Amino acid sequence: MAGRIPEDFINEVRSNVNIVDVISQYVSLEKKGKDYVGLCPFHQEKTPSFTVSEEKQFFKCFGCGKGGNVFSFMMYKENLTFPEAVEKVAEYANISMPSGYQKEIKPLSPLKKIQQDASDFFHHVLFTTKAGERALKYARERELSEELLEHFQIGYAPNSEKLLLSYLQGKGYSDTDLIQSGLFSQTESGQLHDRFRDRLMFPLTDETGYIVGFSGRRISNNKELAKYLNSPETSIFNKSKVLFHFPEAKKAARSEKHLILYEGYMDVIAAYKAGIKSGIASMGTSLTDEQVYMLKRVTNNIVINYDGDEPGQHAIERASKMFNQVGGFRIGIVSLPENLDPDEYVKKYGVQRYQDEVKGAITPTDFFLKRLEQKYNLANDREKLAYLDEAIKVIAPLSDPVEKDLYIAKLARQAGVTQDSLKVSLLREGRRLRAAKRRKQQYESEEPVLETDVTQQHHQPQNNALMRLLYLFIHAELAREYLLSRKFLFPDESYAKLAELWLNYEQTHDNAKISEFYDFIPTELKGIIDSMEMKEMPKSYTTQEIDDILASLNRQAQSKNLVNLQEQLKDAERRNDQDLILSTLNAILKTKRNNN
Repeated sequence: MAGRIPEDFINEVRSNVNIVDVISQYVSLEKKGKDYVGLCPFHQEKTPSFTVSEEKQFFKCFGCGKGGNVFSFMMYKENLTFPEAVEKVAEYANISMPSGYQKEIKPLSPLKKIQQDASDFFHHVLFTTKAGERALKYARERELSEELLEHFQIGYAPNSEKLLLSYLQGKGYSDTDLIQSGLFSQTESGQLHDRFRDRLMFPLTDETGYIVGFSGRRISNNKELAKYLNSPETSIFNKSKVLFHFPEAKKAARSEKHLILYEGYMDVIAAYKAGIKSGIASMGTSLTDEQVYMLKRVTNNIVINYDGDEPGQHAIERASKMFNQVGGFRIGIVSLPENLDPDEYVKKYGVQRYQDEVKGAITPTDFFLKRLEQKYNLANDREKLAYLDEAIKVIAPLSDPVEKDLYIAKLARQAGVTQDSLKVSLLREGRRLRAAKRRKQQYESEEPVLETDVTQQHHQPQNNALMRLLYLFIHAELAREYLLSRKFLFPDESYAKLAELWLNYEQTHDNAKISEFYDFIPTELKGIIDSMEMKEMPKSYTTQEIDDILASLNRQAQSKNLVNLQEQLKDAERRNDQDLILSTLNAILKTKRNNN
């Protein structure tokens, strides 16, 4: 690992970055005590189990088991080799790679390379060919400036059956890869044809920014054709796990302090024109659980700005409930007037008015109450009572008592009733909800557990005694000398190997540090170091503590040996092997005496 990049340079990069700052680019972290916690970016979870220690410069997920230092994180998150991870972190720290270092260019998979080449082709056709002039005129009529076309890498698929096909075949791609790319349709006779024709093309990227598919916007007036056509699902494109503009929006979320969820690509682009860079959109489908978790890993501040028409408002209701079910979000809702979508609103009222609408986002509770209000005639007492009954059901599930009081006060003023009367109804609804929750929990507790949570399968039982001794062996020189003087050998092969590696590392490095040592140990041993470093352990110790641990380990070994001997005795008795029975009984007696 250090052969290609000097070890001193690796240490310089590691010491010049804060792991919290780097991981914060990918995960929304919240300080809890002296550590930071967030939702693990490597598996789905509702309760944060991902912990980052600023003091130790280590991270650990206690759900899926992944852990390590800043380089390990980049290797996991971006699928990088160790040298690539060092280079990525060095770039973050504004440190130039050492002279003479040759960057290893990692080839894209054929499918991702096809998507990138197709994007370049579409972009080239739009800007530099006669076939693209009509599409460029259409784009400009939609107020898509050259800057926007470049930023979103928008292109044009010409109205041709095989132009893209010929271009990609000329680059040497096999028919198998072209078929799997999703860019072509296939006839019964096996002929390939361009799937996208006469469409403005929007590249769709994965979390890391690689193009994995496309969405094509019809530019003709032929209503028989779908307005939008997406790439079909492929091995690299799953629309439920993709959000338009997500890689760029993640970066903007750090300064804008939120992500804004839109219905369509043009809404994201309209917001971008209005100076809002943190806009994202799902792939023409309803929001999915996978997308909700993608958002939560970046920030818990989400603004929803779907279209102002009835389907858009219904979609806001559904999305709000999804975010609430996952929990931990602070949701704002922008409900534009006149049934306008964001693109239409910006064109009609301008950038500043739209930015003011975003700043004035309301809470989901306000949104639901306003929606309810539109369903009833509040001048009619019968309908007013029905409205109040529904409104109480919206307010009752809120966990914050201050928030409840706020909406009860607003509701009382609006309906001309006392807060006390509404609070009686609120208490009644609260009791009903609690009873329903108890019944649900009771029912779920009676359900048989059919499968094991896969996130727990990564864990192996930790031996706290061995971990404490290894911690002292590495971090306390006098403790290490004491253990060596006792001729102590770690009984577990993995711990023994780590102790041996540390001794070798320390002999060849001045002021050896665990954070540096970590990068030079086998991957299969890193989990022990992750757990050890993230565990709360005192740095102080006494020889009595060490002796007690050694005695405990000895008792564990003797107990294990006794169990094995008892099994051996049963086996000897089954075979009626008198010699083995006698020798095993003697061994059992000797072991028991040693334990006393």
